[in-house]
Amino acid sequence: MRREGGRFLKELRETRGLSQRQLAQLVGAEYYTFISQLETGRGRIPPDRYRAWAEALGVDVRHFVQTLMRFYDPMTYDILFGAEAAGGSVEGSR
Repeated sequence: MRREGGRFLKELRETRGLSQRQLAQLVGAEYYTFISQLETGRGRIPPDRYRAWAEALGVDVRHFVQTLMRFYDPMTYDILFGAEAAGGSVEGSR
């Protein structure tokens, strides 16, 4: 799943026309190679940096974090959003 998350991040970066080095500067990453690690699924964005990443990539922070959660923590994502994402109602179901 992390590789898919990496592809998601790479697609957003390329859509914005940013190089890995430029994105690293925008999000405060010490090394641009960290961007490469994320895009290949070998790392995760630290949660305290989600907002900076969303702003740098020009996307809504809530949607960004929700999408990352789907890749980084699919079980929690399913518990929180599974029925809603599938169009079902969670009211009254246990």
